[in-house]
Order: sequence, then structure tokens, then C-alpha cells
Amino acid sequence: MDPQIFVRPGVGIAANILQQRELEFKRLFIEHPVLIYVDAGIKSVRWEDGEFIIRAGEAIALAGGQSVDITNRLDVDGSYRAHWLVCDGGAIDRYADSNPDQPGIARALPIMQSHGEFGAALQRALQAVKNPEIPDDIARHRVAELLLWIGMHGGRFAPTLELTLAAKIRRHIGCDLSQDWSSPGLAKSFAMSESTLRRKLADEGTTLSALILDTRMSFALKLLQSTRQPVTQIALTVGYQTPSHFAARFKSRFGFAPTQLRTPGRTMS
Repeated sequence: MDPQIFVRPGVGIAANILQQRELEFKRLFIEHPVLIYVDAGIKSVRWEDGEFIIRAGEAIALAGGQSVDITNRLDVDGSYRAHWLVCDGGAIDRYADSNPDQPGIARALPIMQSHGEFGAALQRALQAVKNPEIPDDIARHRVAELLLWIGMHGGRFAPTLELTLAAKIRRHIGCDLSQDWSSPGLAKSFAMSESTLRRKLADEGTTLSALILDTRMSFALKLLQSTRQPVTQIALTVGYQTPSHFAARFKSRFGFAPTQLRTPGRTMS
């Protein structure tokens, strides 16, 4: 089966990551709570006042709604491999409601002993997303079981809260990144004037153009890491008619060309 991003409504989203070059991703926005399991290599997750190093056989649960710096370092075989899973928001909310006294994951929760039963639960949850032949009730149960295991390691994902305007815009434009999004159109979608839209975003420390670019580039990064879609197709998917324009924007955002995610190499660019 070709690498791809699997989406199963009511259950979750899952994919694998394969990199053959050590790369650093600055200010990567984590929209939804996500669990990442490292198969090979080392993942460094950093923020303003902290860092976790996750090695092969370990996992990390990252809270949604934050930006972090991530470096994926290669194993001795010259690759970095990982799985990631975004659990359905409803499942996260139900677990949080049932476990109100359990500490929420503010930034990240490292899970250093992720082999054994935890690893088996993770694999079952991944298959629940990827395999449509698994009945819906069983699939949801497997995701709920994984959330229990995360809880046993010391935390839970926070329930869905009121989104900031920036987060609402990210989700809105994320439904169709190929569209030619404009300030007037988005202001109308959110029932406000353009000036109000710009002012509210400024209060949140961002701009509309920055949000559109970052949302497009972040999704492009997922496609480059987790699928074999050609760069030309990815460019079209995220709203660029020419690969050269897309490549320039991608390099401006991340500091390296999109093709570097698909080619071997040990040096960072």
C-alpha cells in the first residue's frame, strides 16, 4: 500500500512519516492533539522553555493549538521513520469528561516506555483508522483504549475549547487550500468587516497572509512526509499553479526545498 494520510470520521487521522535527510522545522503549528511514535531515528521537540528528546521505541503526546520546533534526526540506516495519530475530537472530549482530575497535557507528554501493551494499543488504534473493514464501534473503542493508556502515563489531551479567530481561519481555509482565499471573502465568511478581521488577528499576533501561507505550507509538509504525491500535485493541492512558486514559498517558510524531504542526505540545509 502506498504511503498516504488516512482519515476516518469519528475515529481519527493517521499516517507514517519517512525522511532520509535530517531537517529542522521551525514554529510548526500543531493544530490538533497528536501522538507520535518513533520507529527509527530521534525526534527533538522544543518550545520556549523546554525540550523533549524522543528515541526509537518511544512516543510523545503533543497538545494542540501550539507552535513547536521539531528536528527529525536519522538512524544509522540513514532514515527517520515514525507514525502519527490524531484521535477524534469527540473521543478526546469524552475521555476528558470522564477523567476531570487527570492533568491535561499543557505542551507535551513523553512516553518513554511505549513498547509492550502500549505499543500494541497504538497499533490497534492505527489500524482502526486505516482499515475500513473494522466496525465503527470497535474502531472507536480502540482509540478510547489508547487514550486510557496515555492517561496511565500521566496525562490527557485537553478537551475542545473555544477556538481563537486564527485557529478558526486555519480550519476554514484548510477545507480547500487550493482556493484563492482573499481578505474580503474570509471577512464575509466570519461575518465581520476586513478591518475588524485584521484588527482581531493583530491582537492574536498574526496576519491573514501569514495564516494562509502557514496553513498551506504545513499541510504541504504533511503530504511530503507521509505520501508519495509528486511535488507538482502537492503544489496544486495547496493553491500554487507552478511548482517553482510553491518551492520558493516552501523554502521561505521552512528554510529548505520541498524536494529535500524526498532525497537522502545527512546534512541540514
